[in-house]
Amino acid sequence: MTDQKLLVIVEDDTGFARTLKRSFERRGYGVIVAHSHEELVELLATHRPGFAVVDLKLGGASGLVCVQTLRALDEAMKIVVLTGFASIATAVEAIKLGASYYLAKPSNTDDIEAAFAKTEGDPDAVVEGRQSSIKTLEWEHIHQTLVETDFNISETARRLGMHRRTLARKLEKRQLR
Repeated sequence: MTDQKLLVIVEDDTGFARTLKRSFERRGYGVIVAHSHEELVELLATHRPGFAVVDLKLGGASGLVCVQTLRALDEAMKIVVLTGFASIATAVEAIKLGASYYLAKPSNTDDIEAAFAKTEGDPDAVVEGRQSSIKTLEWEHIHQTLVETDFNISETARRLGMHRRTLARKLEKRQLR
């Protein structure tokens, strides 16, 4: 049975996870924390959360695997994916895998709780005709390739036809969090 006020946070940044945990506990949630997919699987053996906050980038791994695991456990769970490097590609993948909502960092507890409350899309959302810069298009292409290679830097560089160090420098400029 799912505990509707139990929240699991899947975040590899222990300081940020601790801050989120305290904030949600003050709001009446029971909170458990996992720092990797493996830890999440262990926690799910004994806990059934109704809510989840998942960091998209967990060390060298993708948080999308956690989204898939959580959705398989409970179709009704509210799952929010949190990321410091939002892109269209990862937003689409997260939603396809079962995330309820996708938020870019920095996001706070209010933002996350508001995302939990949203049950449907907003057909009146403003559609902006944003012109994408070359840098943005390049970043989205790099990020899509990273997702396709499960964040393997060497394979991503090979597929993009660039040197691994060049890709590493580009990634250092835009922190993957």
